[in-house]
Amino acid sequence: MRRAASPHGAPLRALARLYGVQTAYDDVARRRRPASPEALRLVLRALGAPLESFHDATAALRERRESLWKRGVEPVTVAWEGGPAALELRLPADQARGPVACHLRLESGDVKKWAVHSARLASAGAVEVEGKRYVGKRLPLPHRLPWGYHRLTLETHGRLFNSMIISGPLRAYASHEDSARRLWGVFLPLYALHSGRSWGGGDFTDLEDLVEWVAGLGGSVVATLPLLASFLDEPCDPSPYTPASRLFWNEFYLDVARIPELKDCPPAQALMASGGVQRELEALRASPVVDYRRQMAVKRRVLEELARSFFLDASGWSADFRRFLAAHPEVEDYARFRATGERQRAPWPSWSRPLCDGVLTEGDYDERARRYHLYVQWVAREQIRVLSEHSTRAGVNLYLDLPLGVHPHSYDVWREREAFVLGVSGGAPPDVVFTQGQDWGFPPLHPEAIREQGYRYVIAYLRHQLQHTTLLRIDHVMGLHRLFWIPKGLEARDGVYVRYPAEELYAIFCLESHRHRASIVGENLGTVPAYVNSAMARHNLHRMYVLQYELDPGPRQVLRAVSHDAVASLNTHDMPPFAAYWEGLDIVDRLRLGLLDPSGARIEQENRRSLRPALERFLERQGWLTGDSPGLAPLLQACLRFLSASPARVVLVNLEDLWLERESQNVPGTSEERLNWQRKTHHSLGAFREMPAVVDPLCGVNDLRQGMTKAKPVTFRWTVTTANTVTVAGDFNNWDPHAYSLKKGKDGTWRVSLHLKPGRYEYMFVVDGDWREDPLNPNRVPNPHGGFNSVFDVA
Repeated sequence: MRRAASPHGAPLRALARLYGVQTAYDDVARRRRPASPEALRLVLRALGAPLESFHDATAALRERRESLWKRGVEPVTVAWEGGPAALELRLPADQARGPVACHLRLESGDVKKWAVHSARLASAGAVEVEGKRYVGKRLPLPHRLPWGYHRLTLETHGRLFNSMIISGPLRAYASHEDSARRLWGVFLPLYALHSGRSWGGGDFTDLEDLVEWVAGLGGSVVATLPLLASFLDEPCDPSPYTPASRLFWNEFYLDVARIPELKDCPPAQALMASGGVQRELEALRASPVVDYRRQMAVKRRVLEELARSFFLDASGWSADFRRFLAAHPEVEDYARFRATGERQRAPWPSWSRPLCDGVLTEGDYDERARRYHLYVQWVAREQIRVLSEHSTRAGVNLYLDLPLGVHPHSYDVWREREAFVLGVSGGAPPDVVFTQGQDWGFPPLHPEAIREQGYRYVIAYLRHQLQHTTLLRIDHVMGLHRLFWIPKGLEARDGVYVRYPAEELYAIFCLESHRHRASIVGENLGTVPAYVNSAMARHNLHRMYVLQYELDPGPRQVLRAVSHDAVASLNTHDMPPFAAYWEGLDIVDRLRLGLLDPSGARIEQENRRSLRPALERFLERQGWLTGDSPGLAPLLQACLRFLSASPARVVLVNLEDLWLERESQNVPGTSEERLNWQRKTHHSLGAFREMPAVVDPLCGVNDLRQGMTKAKPVTFRWTVTTANTVTVAGDFNNWDPHAYSLKKGKDGTWRVSLHLKPGRYEYMFVVDGDWREDPLNPNRVPNPHGGFNSVFDVA
């Protein structure tokens, strides 16, 4: 017997659409997954809909429709490339005739004023809401706008409407010099990088030394994980992806020995030289894992002495410090927040009022702790500025990472509370690895509140990173479009997708990337809708190509071609290292952890066993691997050569792969079960930069990348529209008939573009399995099979 449909189902779904909540999504197997009514109700209530029960859905729907038309204009409008732009003005029908005074304040402070008559504006439709008729009018902006964030105020019939106009480039920044080069670089988490002089985990000086070494090998990129502030006492959460703030740096990475005030602070010098501190440093350096609490405790003792000495005489404060305070008044607020948390010894949601509401007074914290946090933020900013400038001089792009969220007890959620949605957390739906879904535990941004605030917080955290980097990775770039929300009390698998104003977010990212002359990379791995990749291409965000993720044991081609806009690598920090992957150690580990059942583990092991010979055959056909090269090291180097000879914008090498590391830096889905974010590299910086197993492959990568820098784009075309599959093969890919597939355009022509180094090339098309000459190219030479190969030159 079928259950009767709920009378509140239709209003609930309509209400969800008006709030940007998806009522269903396609899962990893492309099955349609409807959202449960309870999940919709909880998410809608978290967004602000008055939904105590399902009976409220009809009234909430009426209220939502009315509020959308009553607000007159959207809070944000995008003017790509400065215009021409227009916005929709919504008015009650009885006010749709009359003058509209327009007041536009540019970001520069300049003001433009004009007036229009609403009756002369083009119609944008009409609707009746609760018995009241509303009319939409298309209001064009008469001026081309300079890039920036501008404020438009409209006045008509005694009412004021406001909208922020984002005027910016359609495409994110790309360096003209770097665009012509094929770059390469290395990746290591900074905490894992260590040297004889650092205090256990790595610091900013270690990263600077790594930059210098990579530059000496010809590399031009050094990538690491987020370097943002963390909670490193109680509670201690070292995950770089749940920071204590996205607006401040992590003092854990400070090199105390390079702080200028040290030379004038005998107490700090004596403390550093003391037997107790030196013994502690020896133990921290000897440990194979980073002990954040112990390392931060000893580092803080010295930093507190430096801060105490620095603040003794305000007249001695440097001009740089005074400028820092003037330019970043929020650092005072952050320092008070951290100092209050230390006194309370509890996260802010458990503080009493008015503290938890964001109101702090001098008696709520220890002044010494406030000064400590103020001081270390200034020093951290100075050290990362020096690192950034050093990288630029060395010709190396510092590749930083912007996490998707922040810790639920972070400063950002405390101070910018309206920008977040409490009572839900971000996550991911079930997939083949996480069959129950993932709950990442952080509160998502409120898609409407950030618009109403003019994206103040988004712009702030983006600028914080971009001012010190030339290449920024955006974690989970799909979050610009939609994010999986999990209401408190429900399982991760029961979440729903909530949409974000993607066009406005892309406008901000493109504008800020140009202002800071930094390129943007979007992490687009996993189940990502096609429209996300299309938007990334439209806005010039680089995509990621991860070889271990791209592997496909299917009959045609084990690896698809690498695109020119990709940042290519073998793996990521969330994946097993190369050696562990091919030995199946990650499958065994997930089975042991209960993240896989025995049948799932058997399927993965069978797939993995079939992948390796398929990959080896592919690399042999490409000429990167010889048949008499057994073992993981030759396979690793062949994979690196394949990536290095590709048109990828950047090839990134995980240094740990070069010595065949088998332990992961992070095992997703675990916390206490594994030492995530804590394992040091098995070799120190001083050791691995002298290892032939490290240096030789990197020199090979550099040689291939230098050759690809001279490569030119070449487009192959096949015009016979009746074909089903078309590939191109030639001496540029060792005559592999599966390596490069052409795509059929709307005009019926098949095309593929490759980047080839200068030289003469022979080639043929493979059309539905048959080898064919190029009918559009009259130049040809005989081949050993009695036919002809087409030939062309790249100058």
